[in-house]
Amino acid sequence: MLDFLKKNFLFIVIAVAVVFILFLNNDKVKENDVHSNKVSLQTPAVSKEKEENVSSAAVVDVKGAVVNPGVYEVSLESRVNDVIALAGGFTKNADQTMVNLAQKVQDEMIILIPRKGDPTVSAAQSGGSGARKIRINYASQEEIETLNGIGPSKAQAIIQYRDEFGLFKSTEDLLEVPGIGEITLQNLEDRIQIP
Repeated sequence: MLDFLKKNFLFIVIAVAVVFILFLNNDKVKENDVHSNKVSLQTPAVSKEKEENVSSAAVVDVKGAVVNPGVYEVSLESRVNDVIALAGGFTKNADQTMVNLAQKVQDEMIILIPRKGDPTVSAAQSGGSGARKIRINYASQEEIETLNGIGPSKAQAIIQYRDEFGLFKSTEDLLEVPGIGEITLQNLEDRIQIP
């Protein structure tokens, strides 16, 4: 046997070296696979975190009688009052009675602060043809019933749809409400505001 080992020593050493190299390479491949899996598992978490940050903010356009009108990014938990504070507050001639300061903001919302004596405000208060727009996402049944072609049953259907499926994103979403067709929507478009 000793004689066999002496004659084949070189082959045995080479065979052990090959097995050793293969064993080390296999461990490195496994380590790289584990590292790749960790990276791929972490990637969705990072993108999910970004999505949560995006979805928890609203971009709001503040116009009219505020010190610094403009576009502001705020939390979706913010109220109109918070956004007006960011805009520097009301000017001296702002008509604060026409604004719901407690309303929660939503993305792409326009907050228009009228000035005292503004003709569009006077027309809205007197119920003239230039009456203010109804914010369909927040309007009461009575407010919705003031719209052309909307009676109690259609107003209730609008509110029920809004409660079940969430806020309307566009005027076309009203077509999903039972009883609202193209013609009714055309009559409403000038009198409703979304958001």
